[in-house]
Amino acid sequence: MRRLLATEAARLLAEDEASDYLQAKRKAAERYGVSERDGGFPTNTEIEAALVEHQRLFQGDSQPNELRRLREAAVQAMKLFRDYSPRLAGPVLSGTANANSGVQVHLFSDSPELVVMFLIDHEIPFDTREHRFRDGNGEQFTVPEYRFLAGDVRIDAAVFPETAIRRAPLSPVDGKPMQRAALKDVEQLLDGD
Repeated sequence: MRRLLATEAARLLAEDEASDYLQAKRKAAERYGVSERDGGFPTNTEIEAALVEHQRLFQGDSQPNELRRLREAAVQAMKLFRDYSPRLAGPVLSGTANANSGVQVHLFSDSPELVVMFLIDHEIPFDTREHRFRDGNGEQFTVPEYRFLAGDVRIDAAVFPETAIRRAPLSPVDGKPMQRAALKDVEQLLDGD
């Protein structure tokens, strides 16, 4: 049942019927009549592995092209924000992104207002939100996030304090420090595609 739920949750994520792992788990469980109290839910790591497999089997022709397109958009966004030590994170970095994934960029500034002024000065319309993360102790914290479009690609730019560049938040997938990549690393990923 656990594997079946992971496979269904992966399908829901791949086909944009769920926006995150928890929602995908719950929808998969509902489809198969399994309650959270029954236990046996797959881990996010198991769902991510099933997602990679699903994309390989069913989106092998389209997903690599979409991933490249998103990584190219990430490089452009990172160049734009070069003064804020940008780092790429999330599905675009891990390789599980699809056509509807946003590009998650972490910026570093002790004054998020500077990022706001930068966006305004460059006439980039944006929405403001807060993004919740967990630190190495498992404590939740929020940072401002600015969402905007670069062409048809959604960019989510979360602004962390400058000291946070050395302390990645925990990944929602495996609970370990989140993988983040600098511009040169993302460019190398593109060269390898």
